[in-house]
Amino acid sequence: MLSVEMSDGSGQVIVCEDGEIDANHFIDLRTAQVATIDHIEQVCTGVRPAADSELPSAYVEEYRAAIDTEVVRYIEEAFPRGHCSVFATNGKDSDENGGFELTVVISSAKFSPKNFCNGRWRSIWKVQLHGDLQTVDLQGNIKISAHYFEEGNVQLDTAYDCKDSSIFQGPAETASAVVGIIQHHESEYLAYLEDCYSKLSDNTFKELRRKLPVTRTLFFWGNAHQMSMNRELAREISSK
Repeated sequence: MLSVEMSDGSGQVIVCEDGEIDANHFIDLRTAQVATIDHIEQVCTGVRPAADSELPSAYVEEYRAAIDTEVVRYIEEAFPRGHCSVFATNGKDSDENGGFELTVVISSAKFSPKNFCNGRWRSIWKVQLHGDLQTVDLQGNIKISAHYFEEGNVQLDTAYDCKDSSIFQGPAETASAVVGIIQHHESEYLAYLEDCYSKLSDNTFKELRRKLPVTRTLFFWGNAHQMSMNRELAREISSK
């Protein structure tokens, strides 16, 4: 997953499977454009208007745009360096009688090697809207990677899957409910990680250290050098 500035300066396009038209072209539904991507240089080399066949129906777009607006608001608050996109991944031509699937993609990264740390957040939410059943089902996958390498080398790679559901309503109400669920689960998982790693440093790492050696007696490390010298002197004397 990669976020790239579009060549016309109209915004960022997220390079991911859900927005792929072919190997080098990726759609951005917010601007209704298709970006050409140079994967080696990781840059956008051109854009073109999306064809009608590449765009969702007016009915699906109404829900997609509403969710996109709410996700952008959430991103601005939670991920200052983040980018997001909402794709119509299944049933994009549906009308009011059919169901469809939208995919919310969130990407945020901070690379600061001068400060000895790098980190990345990636989350993908599959949102299935069932107009006939009046339900909305969400399935989320969150991946977090972090690397801290000042006076050590500490890496974190973790993933979390979750599911939730809501009631199918109008575009604005559905968007508010969907993004509220996303925010709840992501905030809850982040709080869980913070709690786990505070316990690691306060308790778990300390418990891993052996309080006493196998002899069950304390070893005075300050005397170790003196004991070694005594053995060397005794060896020298005995050899003479």
